[in-house]
Amino acid sequence: MERKMEENTVSDVDAGREAGGEDALVGNVNKLIVSPPGYSGTPRKGHLVFDACFESGNLGRVDYISEFEFDLFIRPDTCNPRFRVWFNFTVENVRETQRVIFNVVNFSKTKSLYRDGMSPVVKSTSRPKWQRLPAKNVYYYRCPDHRRNYVMSFAFCFDREDDVYQFAYCYPYTYSRLQHYLATLERRNLPYLQREQLGLSVQQRRLDLLTITNSDHMSAEREKKLVFLTARVHPGESPASFVCQGVIDFLVSQHPVAQILRDHVIFKIVPMLNPDGVYLGNYRCSLMGFDLNRHWQDPSPWAHPTLHAVKQLIVQMNQDPRVSLEFYIDVHAHSTMLNGFMYGNVFEDEERVQRQAVFPRLLCQNAPDFSFSNTSFNRDVVKAGTGRRFLGGLLDDTSYCYTLEVSFYSYMTAGSTAPVPYTEETYMKLGRNVARTFLDYYKLNNLIKDNRPTPIQSSGVMSQTGNGVGRDTADREKEKSESVGH
Repeated sequence: MERKMEENTVSDVDAGREAGGEDALVGNVNKLIVSPPGYSGTPRKGHLVFDACFESGNLGRVDYISEFEFDLFIRPDTCNPRFRVWFNFTVENVRETQRVIFNVVNFSKTKSLYRDGMSPVVKSTSRPKWQRLPAKNVYYYRCPDHRRNYVMSFAFCFDREDDVYQFAYCYPYTYSRLQHYLATLERRNLPYLQREQLGLSVQQRRLDLLTITNSDHMSAEREKKLVFLTARVHPGESPASFVCQGVIDFLVSQHPVAQILRDHVIFKIVPMLNPDGVYLGNYRCSLMGFDLNRHWQDPSPWAHPTLHAVKQLIVQMNQDPRVSLEFYIDVHAHSTMLNGFMYGNVFEDEERVQRQAVFPRLLCQNAPDFSFSNTSFNRDVVKAGTGRRFLGGLLDDTSYCYTLEVSFYSYMTAGSTAPVPYTEETYMKLGRNVARTFLDYYKLNNLIKDNRPTPIQSSGVMSQTGNGVGRDTADREKEKSESVGH
C-alpha cells in the first residue's frame, strides 16, 4: 500500500527531519471505524475503516447515512478554510461484493471537471497502479440536503476482502516520491546534473534546485542562456509534478535533442515550491494558509521561505551580465479546462506580443494534447502576485514568463471526438514535449546551429522519443483484467 511505502521512503530519505511530521496532519480521520448507529462491539467485516493520516492524505470527517451510503468531508487547507478540493484516503475492512456510494459533500469550488466526465482515481493493495473510476459511476450535482452545495457522488463495489483501497482526487505525487526520484537521479552521477538544497520550508523540508547543463561547452565569454522552471506552488495540483518529471527525464537523457540543449542552455528547475503543503494534503496553500502564488511581490523569509529563496535566486541571476534569463515557466494543473495550455502576459509592444506567442505555437506542433486556442494572455489584477506576472514585470523584454497549465482530467486532440483521460505517463509525455520545444525555439531564432547529420523534423523527434507508449495488446488485456472494483 502506498502509505506504507511512502512512510518507509520518508524514513530512508530524511528520517530526522520528518520525525513528528504526522502531528501536523491533525484534522484527518485516523483509522476511523464507521459502524451503524447504536452498534457496539467488535467491528464486523463491512464496517468500513477510513484513514487519511498519511503523507498527502486528506479526509476530515465521515458520516454514516446507511449501510450503502457515506457522506465524506474534505479537510480544509491548514490555516485556510476557503480551500476544500483535494482528497486522498484509504478504506479497509471491506466485505467482498460490498457496494457503496460515497458523497463528497463540501467542495469549495462549484465549477469542476466532474461535470465533464472526470472521475476520482483508485488503487488497491493487490492492484497498485492508479486507475480512474468509470465516469458512468460518478455524479456531480447540486444537493438540497447540503444547502444546495455541489456534491460529487461515486458508486463503488469492493471486490477483494483483504485489500486496502485508496481513493484520490487525482494521481498523488508526494514529497517523499520526489525525494526518492531526486536521490535516484543523484546516484547516477551525471556530469551535467547538479542537485542542491536552495532552502528549507517552514517545517524544515528540502527546497530542491536542479541545474542541468553541459558546463564543458559553456565558454566563459559567451552569454549563458537560462531557462527557469518551477512546479507545485499549489500542492493539490499533482499533475504538475508529473509534467516536471517529464521535463527532467528528457533533459538528462541521451536523446540527441537533449544533448544539444545541454550544450547551449542552462536549465534551473525547482520541482516542488510548496513541500509542506504537498506533505499535508493541502490543495492550494502552505502550512500557514498562504497561497504562495499571490506573494511573489514581497515574500517573507519566515512565512514564505521557499518562495523567498527562489525569488532571491532569480533576481540575483537577472542581475548577472553573463546570464540571459530567457524563460520562466511555472507549472500548474487546471480544475475546469481540458488539455495543456499557457497563460502569458499582455504588453503594449505588438512585436513583443507576437514573440511571446512563438513558444506556445511551437509546443502545439510537438504536443498533440497542447491547445493554443486555450492559451491566453492577460493582465488580470487578481493575478498580480503570481510568478508569471511579477517576473514578467521584473525581467527585460527578451524574457518570456508563462504559466503552463494541464487539465486534471483529459485532453482533446485534433482528430478525437471524445476527451482522452490523462495518465501519469501522458502527463510526463507533455513534459518531454515541453523540453524538446526549446530546441525548436532556439533553432528558429538561429541561436543554436544544428550540426547533426539528420534534420530534426517534428514528427521524427516524436518517434525518436517514444511519444507513444509502446504496449502490446496483451498488456492492454492484462490491464483490463486488473481493474479495481466496478
